[in-house]
Amino acid sequence: MHDHVLACLPEEACGLLAGRDGRVTLAVPIENAAHSPVRYRMEPHAQVGELLSIEALGLDLLGIYHSHPNGPALPSSTDRAEVYDPETLALIWCSGSRGWSARAFALRGDQPAEVTIELVPAE
Repeated sequence: MHDHVLACLPEEACGLLAGRDGRVTLAVPIENAAHSPVRYRMEPHAQVGELLSIEALGLDLLGIYHSHPNGPALPSSTDRAEVYDPETLALIWCSGSRGWSARAFALRGDQPAEVTIELVPAE
């Protein structure tokens, strides 16, 4: 994800997060069809194709990731209004004084709730 986020600058990056039992094991980059530094829209054909691939692998869609190249590391009003699935998490990448980091949020209801995550390197 980190490499994808950097490769998409100055635009927002976006993608899908899949796995099982709350553990993400697959991050799937998707083209940002909006080509914007302040919003994303996953390219529809790629998104549907990757969702089918995730299902074929026997994985669950656990979240959506995207970046906020110019901050903040909080869900925007657009993020909250355009939630794909309120059962999935929104992982937001943002650059700060210590480099890029990610925070996850449940976007159910009016107030986003931050969810504790642990980022571990791929094995």
